[in-house]
Amino acid sequence: MSKPSLLAVAGGVLAAVALVASGSAAASGASVRGAHASSTAPAFLSSLHTVTTIGSTVPANGDINPYGLAVVGTSVGSLRAGDYLVSNFNAKSNNQGTGTTIVQLTPSGKLSLFATINAKTLPGSCPGGVGLTTALSILPGGYVVVGSLPTTNGMSATAQYGCLIVLNSSGKAVETIAGKNIQGPWDMTSVTQGSTTTLFVSNVLNGGAKAGLKTVDNSTVVRITLNAAAGHTPTVQSEQVVADGIPWRDDKAALAIGPTGVALASNGTLYVADTLESRIIAIPDAMTRTAALFDKGTTLTSGGHLNQPLGLILAPNGDILTTNAGDGNIVETTPSGHQIATAAGDAKTGAGSLFGLAIAPGGKGLVYVDDGFNTLRLLH
Repeated sequence: MSKPSLLAVAGGVLAAVALVASGSAAASGASVRGAHASSTAPAFLSSLHTVTTIGSTVPANGDINPYGLAVVGTSVGSLRAGDYLVSNFNAKSNNQGTGTTIVQLTPSGKLSLFATINAKTLPGSCPGGVGLTTALSILPGGYVVVGSLPTTNGMSATAQYGCLIVLNSSGKAVETIAGKNIQGPWDMTSVTQGSTTTLFVSNVLNGGAKAGLKTVDNSTVVRITLNAAAGHTPTVQSEQVVADGIPWRDDKAALAIGPTGVALASNGTLYVADTLESRIIAIPDAMTRTAALFDKGTTLTSGGHLNQPLGLILAPNGDILTTNAGDGNIVETTPSGHQIATAAGDAKTGAGSLFGLAIAPGGKGLVYVDDGFNTLRLLH
């Protein structure tokens, strides 16, 4: 396969964008356009050429390794519309699964602390304690839900199942969500309809750390329905595993490798980044299905420019955007499974640096965390 065509060099970081059609590279230039399966609409990445660092994600206590990212939509409590929330997975010691902070950054990069979560004062069960993952969502009323996959020393052998932690708009933990369906919550997306919010959570520790010494096909994605009426702490109404049999394994460098980013399309299809097998899974009828999709899920696309995808979101045009752990690239894929564009999010530290990502307010670019530099960045 041809290499991506270089379009721009910005701030010392390569911002390469390539067009890929039917497995081969197409012509590139200042007006690169991506051909969707049945459309001439441009690829979302084709107009983004410059990488800018918004700011550091390191709070006063020294937590590093930013994972989760969410955009604040409405001002409430300590949250300000247009700001970004970022969860940190590592403590200052650089031990994975020990980070306890969520920071808030303005679009200009001003950093403040939204929350420090103390395992000893959690309002409910969270097996193993606190180590904040990529799973991060903001619900109506300013409630924030964050995943925890904790360790005692940063080693996968000590990893515990963790939980989801619900905080109010002032950063105080008010609830935990734990149980048999929450086993290493790694990433998450949410959708709200009226007073009901639905979470989709990917898990990477099913069966415990020892189960992953060899690759095991038992990771899940669980749908959690919450009553999220205004002015009330969200409460769990139901849980349903919507996908099962996804592979994961223990990994000394990454702690665990398994299903990561999740995003729900308007037609009810849930897309999942299968990091271990470098593919995107499609789960149809995710909002309504009453049984899990087994056998590793339905492959939408695999290989090609996908190189251990981690974060996953939908672009304004409906395409799927993923960040690669393997090379630091961002890949755009159509809902029909065509990989149509790539961009270099981090050409220097690259591998393993990119996790959470989000569309900038107004659709004016792509925001993502870069744990190679412990920063929040904007591709625009």
